[in-house]
This record gives sequence, C-alpha cells and structure tokens, in this order.
Amino acid sequence: MNQDVLSKIVENNKGLISQGAVATYIPELAKVSKDYLGAVIAFPDGTMLSAGDTKVRFAIESISKTVVLALALLDNGEEEVFKHVHKEPSGDAFNSIKKLETEPDHLPRNPFINAGAIMTASLIKGKDPEDKFNRILEFMKKISEDDSLELATDIYLSEKATGDTNRGLAYYMKGQGVLSGNVEDILDVYFKQCSIYVTTESLAKIARFFANGGVLSTGERVIPKKYAQIVSGLIATCGMYDQSGEYLDNIGIPGKSGVGGGIISPVSSKKIGVAVFGPALDAEGNSVAGMGIMKDISKEMELDMF
Repeated sequence: MNQDVLSKIVENNKGLISQGAVATYIPELAKVSKDYLGAVIAFPDGTMLSAGDTKVRFAIESISKTVVLALALLDNGEEEVFKHVHKEPSGDAFNSIKKLETEPDHLPRNPFINAGAIMTASLIKGKDPEDKFNRILEFMKKISEDDSLELATDIYLSEKATGDTNRGLAYYMKGQGVLSGNVEDILDVYFKQCSIYVTTESLAKIARFFANGGVLSTGERVIPKKYAQIVSGLIATCGMYDQSGEYLDNIGIPGKSGVGGGIISPVSSKKIGVAVFGPALDAEGNSVAGMGIMKDISKEMELDMF
C-alpha cells in the first residue's frame, strides 16, 4: 500500500456517500457535512498513510466503547467485568431493550451495544462522574498518542438532551438490580465519553494500539496483551451492531463503528490500525463509504483473516 493507492481508494468510494445520511437523532450530529471522507493506516513503527479528510474533528461516539472497555478491564480485571456484561452479539439494534428483558439475568449481551456500554461506564473507578470521565479522556489521549483530544461540549449537551432511550436502558437495569450507582451520574460519564472530539488519525492509532497487543508505537505497554485481545475479539463479533456478521464476512477484519461516521479496524496479524471517517450512514448506523474503503483496503493489503 502506498499514498497514491490509498488516495485512489478514498476517491473511488465517494460515490457511496449519496446512499447514506448523517445521524439526525442527535441534533449536533445533524449539522455535520455528509461529504467528508477520509482514511488512515497506522503502522507499528509509528508511520501513517492518510488520504482525504483525516484531520477533521468529529465525535467518537460508540468507538469510545472500545477504550472504556479496556480501562474497565484495567480497573476491575476480566472476571469482574464479565460478571456485569456478556460477550455475545445481540442481533438487535444498538439501543434495543429487547434482550435485556428476555435475558434471564437481565444483563447486556455485550459491551458495545448501548446498554452494555452504560454498564461498562459504571465500572470505571473515580470519586465522582467528572473524575471518571477525566480518567477516560486521559486514557484515550494516551492510547491514541494524541494530547489534543477534548470534550465537545455542544455534542455532549445534545446527547444529554436527547438521551431518553439510553435513560430507559439504564433505569431498566437499575430496576432489575444489575446496575449499581446513581443512574444520572453513570449516564453523564457515558454521554461525555461519546462526545470526545477525535480525528481519523487518532482513531487509527487507537486501532493500532489494540492490534499491537496494548503496546504504543514507542514500545510502552499500557494494558496486558490479553485485554487487547478481548477488545479486538469483541470488535470482530459485536463492533458493527446487527451488521457485524455481514461486515466480518464481506471485509474480513474487525470493525467498530460510531454514528459520528468513524470506523476502526485493528488488524492484529499485521499490527496495524485502520480508521475511516464518513458521516453518511446506512440504516444500521454504519458509514456507507467508510465500509467501502475498508473493503478495498482489506483486499489491496490482503488483510482478510479468512
């Protein structure tokens, strides 16, 4: 892969933008231009290939769930975390309550659907919601090797004002006795983690971090290899919501999306991180042109794990 090939891949997928639309259920996201498109490949030696709109800042949204899961594992250990959330694909929409009602233990199916991410956020250590969020932000800065990451206050307030479905999920779990702590405090952490401004470049470095077994490009180990493997495995099986199986079958590498338009793919076999940004989403909430780029990169670099 070289710069010209990546630029051509991005250009060739711009035609898919018209098939998607920006997220509108969060008012601030509705203001983002659907025409942005970019891709970054981060290599283990610290070098990167970039093409398109890779320096545009956008909300990380559900990709934050990978980072928070890693921090929850550090704070609590694997056994404790998975007493509170399962590891299975849901087959339902990311904000569905259906599985919570039908599971005998009323636990979320995985950490990447909204109910599971709210549960994971509740496991982060800290003296108050602000302290917990600051720990998440600092951890994200570290593993993305990007100190410029910050809370997008306008998006956070928009998330908070329109987050009633997430409140329903959280209060249901609280009512069933499986979620501990103050619900509004937990949700405040969750809304903020989803509202961190990132770029495609910072996302590619997060993906590389997981692909490289929890090690930064400097060689510093931040989390145990086992925790990175857990996160990457769940990205592969649960990262694209109820489109996860189709994504893995068609593209052959793990993928975690966010309704801000980002997708990350940690490719452990090559220790590289791939990230795309395209705010035009399909019905499942995944970037239409972004998935096209991922498919072409996977084919060009022969990344398909199957």
